[in-house]
Amino acid sequence: MQAPLIPPAEDRILALRVADAAVTAWRELDAALSPIIGQRGVAALYQRSLYLTRIDYPWLAGVHQATVRAGEFAPLHTVLSQQTSATAAGACSALLATFRDLLTRLIGASLTERLLPPIPPAPPAPNAAPDPSP
Repeated sequence: MQAPLIPPAEDRILALRVADAAVTAWRELDAALSPIIGQRGVAALYQRSLYLTRIDYPWLAGVHQATVRAGEFAPLHTVLSQQTSATAAGACSALLATFRDLLTRLIGASLTERLLPPIPPAPPAPNAAPDPSP
């Protein structure tokens, strides 16, 4: 049985919450890494992450083009809030995973784990079946 669809107004609110959480996570990443690799270093990794993630989420290309200053996440918030909550959550997870992968390739897994603040998992898709694991 398929879960009932979320009414559009409620899904819009959920998408805004996903966008808010995403921007909070990116600001925390920026704050944690800027003293070490610089704002331009964080911005370069963020831009590269957007570029790579846009393959699965083509609408992220607009964020890549709109972001002109280091630490600017308003364009990301805008496009995430325009998606369904499930799509926004998936894009957030993919973008953060890509960033983590890029950083890991540059400085190694151990140092990445020590430098990055814990990143909470994206909220589950609202119409997804509950996880049966205990």
